[in-house]
Amino acid sequence: MKRQTIHIEMAPFQRLALIGNSLPRKCGIATFTTDLQQAIAALPGAVSTTIVAMNDGAKRYSYPEAVKAQITDDTPEDYLRAAAFLNAGSFDVISLQHEFGIFGGEAGGFIVPLLAHLEAPIVTTLHTVLAEPTTSQRGVLQGIIGKSAKVVVMAHKGAQLLREVYATPAAKIEVIPHGVPDFPFVEPEQAKAKLGFSGKSVILTFGLLSPNKGVEFMIDAMPAILERCRDAVYVVLGATHPSLVNREGEAYRTSLIERANDLDVKQHVKFVDQFVDKATLLGFIAMCDVYVTPYVNEAQMTSGTLAYSFGLGKAIVSTPYWHARELLAGGLGILTPFRDSTALSEAIVGLLIDDDQRRMIRLRGYEASRSMVWEKVAQRYLAVFDDARAARRAEAPKAPLRPQAPSAALPDMRTDHLRSMCDDTGIMQHAIHSVPDRTHGYCVDDNARALLLSSMLDGRGEQCLPNALIARFAAFVHHAWNPSTMRFRNFMGYDRRWLEASGSEDSHGRALWALGVCADHDADLSRRRWAAALFAQALAVVEAFTSPRAWAFTLLGLGSYCAARPNDPVSQALRRTLANRLVGLLGEVSTPEWIWFETGLSYDNARLSQALIMTGEATDCAAYRIAGLTSLKWLTSLQSTPAGLFRPIGTDGFGMQRARPMPFDQQPVEAAAAIAACLAAFRVSGNHAWQRDAERAFAWFLGDNDLAVPLVDVATGACRDGLHADRANDNRGAESVLSYLLGLTDIRAFTRSGWGHDGVKRARSTPLSA
Repeated sequence: MKRQTIHIEMAPFQRLALIGNSLPRKCGIATFTTDLQQAIAALPGAVSTTIVAMNDGAKRYSYPEAVKAQITDDTPEDYLRAAAFLNAGSFDVISLQHEFGIFGGEAGGFIVPLLAHLEAPIVTTLHTVLAEPTTSQRGVLQGIIGKSAKVVVMAHKGAQLLREVYATPAAKIEVIPHGVPDFPFVEPEQAKAKLGFSGKSVILTFGLLSPNKGVEFMIDAMPAILERCRDAVYVVLGATHPSLVNREGEAYRTSLIERANDLDVKQHVKFVDQFVDKATLLGFIAMCDVYVTPYVNEAQMTSGTLAYSFGLGKAIVSTPYWHARELLAGGLGILTPFRDSTALSEAIVGLLIDDDQRRMIRLRGYEASRSMVWEKVAQRYLAVFDDARAARRAEAPKAPLRPQAPSAALPDMRTDHLRSMCDDTGIMQHAIHSVPDRTHGYCVDDNARALLLSSMLDGRGEQCLPNALIARFAAFVHHAWNPSTMRFRNFMGYDRRWLEASGSEDSHGRALWALGVCADHDADLSRRRWAAALFAQALAVVEAFTSPRAWAFTLLGLGSYCAARPNDPVSQALRRTLANRLVGLLGEVSTPEWIWFETGLSYDNARLSQALIMTGEATDCAAYRIAGLTSLKWLTSLQSTPAGLFRPIGTDGFGMQRARPMPFDQQPVEAAAAIAACLAAFRVSGNHAWQRDAERAFAWFLGDNDLAVPLVDVATGACRDGLHADRANDNRGAESVLSYLLGLTDIRAFTRSGWGHDGVKRARSTPLSA
């Protein structure tokens, strides 16, 4: 199938950055990254190339001039600094070399936030594609694929796995072979003489030594080879893999030497324990008669050593791992079964004693490899880079809609999708597209949100949910209460069995928030009394909590509960205790550049500021209001695109310490929190900038976002689960629909009244200017 080319006028390709290991670090990825960089730099057209090199822990290398930045694999801040460097460099394309094990975090996940932060299109070369990844490996690789304009693999098997295992669109995948040096076809005698192997039949394996290379099976084959070819010598070229040395020293190499001694072939097995430069390596390959890769695992997607030997016209014997099966198909080499020393010896002997067959295989392989020389591979990469640039240009979002004015028509309150997510137990957590997903059952987090929404609809003049449905949410929250632990359970399986004795502090605080609002606003008097009683019972443990979000959710619940029960001294005292803790955290953690309660940003961020603003309003405490407004102003400055649109704190950057937030993935819960917090800020300050910020946050749901993609179906009230770097998440789970409906409830009430659900401008004893 011919590649469809998008014809768009673009500036010439000028600047390329590559992320990966780099020589002199000793590994195959370092060799590949350096070879690709040099091949592209050597092409006509003067493309400027830069490498961002990965360092393994504290190790440092004497890098060449092309390496302009470095990342320590286990240091998250380095990834952010690298992203800033790459964005400042105005590169046309970023070429990522991916291999599991070279990036930090679980399954190498630290690389994903870096990619999310980049402005240039990304082309990722996958050196390994796992057929059976772990959950973490699958998640990381899908994250990388999602953020890449193109994904390159070196074998068609890799393309097949990307489609079938990782659901990668075929149009995103390119197959480009591993590059090889443009080396002449030569006979081995001259190189043998230079390296001291004259008169020998040389069998060669090279590469970093590790057990998966299967060298022991080749040593086991040597006695049978020597019976027919007494001059044969097996050369094992390469240092032991650094990670293996770190784990167990040279135990593996020692075991191979002892194996050769035990088989009485030590004079015919030569270990060259060094990581050689390219010129030396090519000399060793040139002198061998047979090159062998006896790897023990078929899931080897790429072998640079195999490609190099193929490119130099060597007769190759290999086990049938994926790369070898493809490269040597059609008689371009000989394949033998895994872990079969007898088959190895027979194949190698056959080539050593049959000069005509050996030369025929060599010539056919050399001719087939001419399309793989680095110059041609570099040209193919440049074509893919241009395609990625064109695709980015073609897919660039149109000028986004401007946020709605407060007088503009807002969507109607539609709860069709919300109701479809519910059964006789409560609301289910997740959906596959719009279909409720029973696999993950229920949680108190979402049922508390649903009860909160139900109570807010009652108090804000909206069409209420059916009483039977509200009772179901209340019953779930009540059933979640575990009196033996004095905590709310959170997760329940679809079989109605609780999966834990106690949920998190945050889920406990969210349940209290819903109960507090229910106690004040529910239309049913009996349910208000139930909510107040359970709230008072569950409040007792909160003073021992350490989570700032649990404090904030509880404060939001206390705002309503204290209004309904103004003579409860316990709740009044705890409200001041929790608010004082938040103010104390803000003072302790904040710097002039980082005005926040924690050293990292996470989920539902604006609720912390909202809790202080509303507590300050209710208790007439200027210190709480000012702390809430100051922190919210700082947060709002981060949650904005250069064009002035709302951009939630992306989940890719959750937990990073004092770091610029990541743009993706964007979640509806952040928009809902921002709406409520900004409207609270407007009510206490009268500053219309807060009103505009709330409207920007709501407009995010309707398509005023980074991708100009609406997240809601206003006809059903459904809301997609978030915004990825390249698309909206098409699932529509409970948290998302509830976040949208809570935000819509807040913005509709504000639009009707101008000042909130009671329509009254509240007096303040202390003027505020924020």
